[in-house]
Amino acid sequence: MLFFQRNPFGHYLILKKWLIRYMGFITHRRYRGFNELKIEGSEIIKDLPDTKVLFISNHQTYFADVVAMFHVFNASLSGRIDSIKNVGYLWKPKLNIYYVAAKETMKSSLLSRILAYAGSVSIERTWRAGGKDVQRQVKFSDISNIGKALDDGWVITFPQGTTTPFKPIRKGTAHIIKKYKPIVIPIVIDGFRRSFDKKGLMIKKKGILQSMVIKPPLDIDYDTASIETIIEQIEYAIEQHPSFLKVLSVEELEALEELNKKRRYDT
Repeated sequence: MLFFQRNPFGHYLILKKWLIRYMGFITHRRYRGFNELKIEGSEIIKDLPDTKVLFISNHQTYFADVVAMFHVFNASLSGRIDSIKNVGYLWKPKLNIYYVAAKETMKSSLLSRILAYAGSVSIERTWRAGGKDVQRQVKFSDISNIGKALDDGWVITFPQGTTTPFKPIRKGTAHIIKKYKPIVIPIVIDGFRRSFDKKGLMIKKKGILQSMVIKPPLDIDYDTASIETIIEQIEYAIEQHPSFLKVLSVEELEALEELNKKRRYDT
């Protein structure tokens, strides 16, 4: 019975189902109401296998990006192509969707802990902690937990590990791809940074057109491709390769200007 079933991380599926339903209901108007979400390519979702799928995306807020993906994925699985009209698609949500997030972020508040139960695979960042740059060894338990999530279902990851545009792709994502050989689906998002605060919890501005483009699976030679080759594939796929700097969106320009201001202030 679903009431007693747990996922590989010990979370009760019935609780996760009701949490996704509730959070989906209260967030729906953020993407279809206060602001609009333009979706492209979601027909790809319904034809994917039930497990071993890795979604890679650029990152603009801590939570609004991944919540939007939960909406789009479940809407597509219920037959709504490029649309999240009628939130009824969340009555039977896909319960084996996970997302990779920093452990310190998911423990920062009661709300983030609740959101973690919905599907977070929490990892310790090796490059930043407590707002400061650090250098730490990768925890093998973090890698194995992502593998466990892939074996059970779909995993969403943001391979730059930051909401700042055009930051380097972290090698860990490429290592995960080579080790577990998942189907890799690129997603490119835009508009979320202008719509929400950095955490993605508060609406910053209304009337913003958000966008989500879901691309076909990457053609990856898992056995012979180097880590550097896979990283470059990811950069181009999620439109974060330096060559895309020539065609920045308004919000990316704003984000880079904010970053430059912070750097000037720090120095």
